[in-house]
Amino acid sequence: MRVLVTGGAGYIGAVLTETLLAAGHSVRCLDRFFFGRDAVAHLEREYPDRLELVRGDVRWVGGEVFDSVDAVMDLAALSNDPTGELDPKKTLEINFEGRARIARLAKEHGVRRYILASSCSIYGFQDGVLDESSTPNPLTTYAKANLEAEKHVLPLANSDFTVVVLRQATVYGLSPRMRFDLAINGMVLGLFKKGTIPILRDGTQWRPFVHVRDTVRAFLLSLEAEPSAVSGQVFNVGADEQNLQIFPLAQTVAEAVGVPFRYEWYGLPDHRSYRVSFKKVRSVLGFEPSYTPSEGAREIHEALRTGAVTDGMKTITLQWYKHLLEMQLFLRETEIGGVLI
Repeated sequence: MRVLVTGGAGYIGAVLTETLLAAGHSVRCLDRFFFGRDAVAHLEREYPDRLELVRGDVRWVGGEVFDSVDAVMDLAALSNDPTGELDPKKTLEINFEGRARIARLAKEHGVRRYILASSCSIYGFQDGVLDESSTPNPLTTYAKANLEAEKHVLPLANSDFTVVVLRQATVYGLSPRMRFDLAINGMVLGLFKKGTIPILRDGTQWRPFVHVRDTVRAFLLSLEAEPSAVSGQVFNVGADEQNLQIFPLAQTVAEAVGVPFRYEWYGLPDHRSYRVSFKKVRSVLGFEPSYTPSEGAREIHEALRTGAVTDGMKTITLQWYKHLLEMQLFLRETEIGGVLI
């Protein structure tokens, strides 16, 4: 298949692009490349006939991007809650309107399958264990944009156009476009650099977690599933046993990497807390996680120890976008010294 991956050079997208290529698919990677091309540039050399990198924006890219495309995996977004509040209007334009536009254009151009990357963050703050039929409670612009995108793409499903929504748990693990502003990844970095885990107050909040390679596998399962089994449906992506409270999770991370457990509080008390059921994705798609938070923590710590991955401004999404804003490069077409930013 030829798969269009929007946001294909991002934290999840880069792993997804590589996994699709390794599985024998062709990939057209659409990205603004705000974080550069390094996460996927090596794949151009490895798969010169099956990978195409296209610099573009989901808000205005033309219909030619869908030429000969069999499926779209729509990941393009301003990611995470703090970044979403940096410019709420832009967040809604990209994460909601831009992705709804991509779904409509895909259908108009004869693409057969569309998969939306959504988030369990739409559940916000709720007690009990929530499934796909539970009432959402989005508390942030990022979460609200995801929910609006879902509402606009799901009705497009019909016998000729398969639509699947994947609500992903909080992701962790190594990626070529590494992020340390995700809970487990940030905990490991704190231990590595300062011997202290930063914990967002008050540590009792619940979150579901999923390894980046596991969530990527859910995309492939959605791509391969019979349309009648998945079209027009929403799936939470994660594992019941990886619904975890933040403070005990921090203790688990420290134990996993063999470092004494020390911590420091930061921020105001978190107003997001939710536990999620993943029975549907297991029963319908046969999805089972291959990685645990402990394994993810160890792989990140080892990569930091060996220098295989380093932290920097680009590994904290909000910091990098603030930098681009200061340089007046954020969310507009710019070229400096012949290099597209």
